[in-house]
Amino acid sequence: MNAATHEPTRRGFLQVAAVGAVSAGLSPGAFARQISGTTLPRTLRWGVVGTGSIANSMAGAIKGAQGAELAAVSSRRMESAQAYAERHGAAHAFDSWAKMADSNKVDAIYVATPTSVREEICIAAARGGKHVLGEKPLASLASVDRILRACRENDVAFMDGTHFAHHPRTAELQARRDGWIGATTLVDSSCAFNLQDRSNIRYNTELEPMGAIGDAGWYNMRAAVECLPPGLRLKSVHSVLRRDKETGAAIGGAGELRFEGGVRSTWNCGFDAQPSTMHVHIEGAGGEIEMPGFLFQERDNSGRLVVKHGDAEPTTLRIASDKPGSVLMFEDMAAAAAAPPLRADWANRTRRTQALLDAIWHVGLAAEANGK
Repeated sequence: MNAATHEPTRRGFLQVAAVGAVSAGLSPGAFARQISGTTLPRTLRWGVVGTGSIANSMAGAIKGAQGAELAAVSSRRMESAQAYAERHGAAHAFDSWAKMADSNKVDAIYVATPTSVREEICIAAARGGKHVLGEKPLASLASVDRILRACRENDVAFMDGTHFAHHPRTAELQARRDGWIGATTLVDSSCAFNLQDRSNIRYNTELEPMGAIGDAGWYNMRAAVECLPPGLRLKSVHSVLRRDKETGAAIGGAGELRFEGGVRSTWNCGFDAQPSTMHVHIEGAGGEIEMPGFLFQERDNSGRLVVKHGDAEPTTLRIASDKPGSVLMFEDMAAAAAAPPLRADWANRTRRTQALLDAIWHVGLAAEANGK
């Protein structure tokens, strides 16, 4: 039986067990799939900042997660907050995120705001003693570090809102990659779709300065973080940006990251793709792995991996899951809140992703300035 087809739910997470797991070198995802048993110490009462499309879609994920409860929402307009609360069954509505962060009605805050204001809210939430799940991207690596410092100083967990990292397919890939294909030499990722609505916030350069690079390119960079062997040192960066003539927003880009040992990660992202493409291709000395639709899962919540050894016919594996990655993200967050030793790995994933994102953004800007 495939190791992930009987994935346990994240019920265990006793702190003493977490300490042992971290000491043994297991990642939070691996720990989640190996430890089950008793109930989490308490359910996290979530407050949501924002009432836009992502905040609405994540309401269902919170309510579907073990160890999570949708308790409150904040919006600049009380009418919007009250409408969201009524729609999703939240008990409390606030007309200020600061009031919600200071309240005793929530234990954790999900920050679903534009990138330009995310840091301020994340830090205030941490200082209010609330665990923090921030949508991606963050403004910069320096911004990430300020948020993480506030979380450490106030003994709360931080996690970014990358769903696919929590699906058991990702842990299965990481556990079996070297056995399947040997030493990894390349990760190629595409994350591109068609978004022509220029009223969309992603085209607003003040609210979302990196445009498609921050929105879609984040997933390319996270694919490199999750699919390459950990700890590789970045040697060089090549990046080219594409701009929308009307708004000036970055609507796409492509490039290459070169790491020590000749390992590469190539990437392409954008809002101008027809058709959409969400795919990861991994090459190693002994084979290849495909992760089609890597941001999503099938209707039964499973995820596919296609493995090819040398000249042999490819084998398609279905990695089962009892829940979507978005729901498992909130369960992993509950685990990290209950077990402090789990927090560093998730924080490091955020840092590494943002560091690569900053690199391709600034190299792309430099290429623009030089007319390349």
